[in-house]
Amino acid sequence: MIQYRIEVADAHAHRFLVTLRLDKPQPRQQLSLPVWIPGSYLVREFARHLSPLKARQGTRDVTVTQLDKATWEVATSGTATLTVQYEVYAFDTSVRAAFLDASRGFFNGTSVFLKAHGFEDQAHAVKITSLPKGWQVATALPAAKVNEQGVRDYLAPDYDALVDHPVEMGTFWRGEFTVRGVRHEFVVAGATADLDGQKLLGDTRRICEAQINFWHGRKKAPFDHYVFMLNVVEDGYGGLEHRQSTALICGRKDVPRVDRPLNKDAYTTLLGLISHEYFHTWNVKRLKPVEFAPYDYSQENHTRMLWFFEGFTSYYDDQFLLRTGLIDAATYIKLLGKTVNQVLSTPGRLSYSVAQASFDAWTRYYRPDENTANATVSYYTKGSLVALALDLALRELPASGKQHPSLDGVMQRLWQLGRPITSADVAKALADEAGRYPQGLQVKTGTPVEQAWQTLLDKWTEQCEELPLQHLLDRLGVAWSCKAAPLPQKWGVRVQDNNGAAKVQAVMRGGLAERIGLSAGDELLALDGWRVRKADDLTAWHDAKRAQPLLICRDQKILTLNVPALDGKATAKGAATAGHSSDVVTLSLADVAQAPDKLARRQAWLQA
Repeated sequence: MIQYRIEVADAHAHRFLVTLRLDKPQPRQQLSLPVWIPGSYLVREFARHLSPLKARQGTRDVTVTQLDKATWEVATSGTATLTVQYEVYAFDTSVRAAFLDASRGFFNGTSVFLKAHGFEDQAHAVKITSLPKGWQVATALPAAKVNEQGVRDYLAPDYDALVDHPVEMGTFWRGEFTVRGVRHEFVVAGATADLDGQKLLGDTRRICEAQINFWHGRKKAPFDHYVFMLNVVEDGYGGLEHRQSTALICGRKDVPRVDRPLNKDAYTTLLGLISHEYFHTWNVKRLKPVEFAPYDYSQENHTRMLWFFEGFTSYYDDQFLLRTGLIDAATYIKLLGKTVNQVLSTPGRLSYSVAQASFDAWTRYYRPDENTANATVSYYTKGSLVALALDLALRELPASGKQHPSLDGVMQRLWQLGRPITSADVAKALADEAGRYPQGLQVKTGTPVEQAWQTLLDKWTEQCEELPLQHLLDRLGVAWSCKAAPLPQKWGVRVQDNNGAAKVQAVMRGGLAERIGLSAGDELLALDGWRVRKADDLTAWHDAKRAQPLLICRDQKILTLNVPALDGKATAKGAATAGHSSDVVTLSLADVAQAPDKLARRQAWLQA
């Protein structure tokens, strides 16, 4: 057995002390720390936060040699127990690493637990000790014991399980509920005393119950304990999935408070995050791509399927808010329209497929810069629209038996495979669910149904073809209308308002802003002689009928650019060249009272 002892060594210095004990080590025992954490696709070099390793066998010091950035070798003598000790600097407030101060502690196993090579499949015991007075511990790791001195003992069956159970420590709010025999804990750190925990528990419970029913019907879920760990901060948003828990972060404005007006939009965003991470309990933690079986913690694990594992999860997160009545249909359609506009305003979607974007997440999505919108597309947003398009394409097919085909059926077919999947598995599940060719796809006579769905799937994921969303939504009675976009979007520029200054964040490829010479980092000073302090000022001073001077500051130098006169044709041409939309799409529920087929399909979709 491998044993770890985690101590709060110095909260003010943000340091955990970790002691690793290994019985019967190998003659040249190698140890390593992961360079990334599953669910966040970037090499983060957690080992940079470790102090030098010290190793002993009995009373004798033994030599530790570092082999690379995250791997060490210990020259052991005999089979006496090896003890390795090191400190971990923990001051990352995100959900991905480790944090410690006088009020709160948190860690992911990938940041603190060295892996003992050759012993990965053995049981791993963890003892958490030296906690400040009054601190609690929350984790989904199975507890061996909790004694009166605050020493917590846990046991993981192997290294993968060990690092897939984050730990929250501190004086947090705690509540729980049980759904279908699964005990769910919810802990909240950093919230004000008037947190409406009962509302948070009640709404989360509805999401959990709906998702367990979605995946298992009346069968038992594959876990009996789940923990939500929410860190409430001044301003923040994010989450990271684990097999029996999730780490979340949100702003204080996002949480419900007793006897305070609820910020509905912000709270809906939080519930969507909770729904998203809980759905991952199945989609990516258990139903996973073949490239993740098993994980290689020493380097990037590339897959072309994040459009499925993140994108489809992003489609279902808001779907479950709708299905549980936490939002209404009008709100859901509004959220869907927001996603559509995010994708249409990204020129990279026309040159970079969502499958390629998935593969390159490590170097593009997780390392955004001023050119990201031109260089890639989000597998979250574009992937969710692929899910939407497939769901609607299935739902317009004739019923097979008592039920219309749907993406729900596809997900359940994939789950029943009980193994890691490929894109071909998704195509087969689509074909089996549909039982016929997708409508509108030209196929040769005799083409297998599965091949036809693979062709469609490749068009929407491996190629850059636009999704036929307007047509598919119209078939379900959802109206698609357009209005003129704000002036910066028409120009193909993203502007950030910052304390009375309007700074260019990004310039879209081929748009007007690029053609007149604007660059990221430029500060907009004046248009046509009138002061510009925020993006909206451009609209106030712009006259499309005549050329106007645009005064900017670049690297402390004042420059004058020329904004040409624009007519409708010129604007449309510029937008088409850029690949970003010069219009804003609005989705709404159309009046389909006289179209019973549309009404029936829409009701089935929105009340799935």
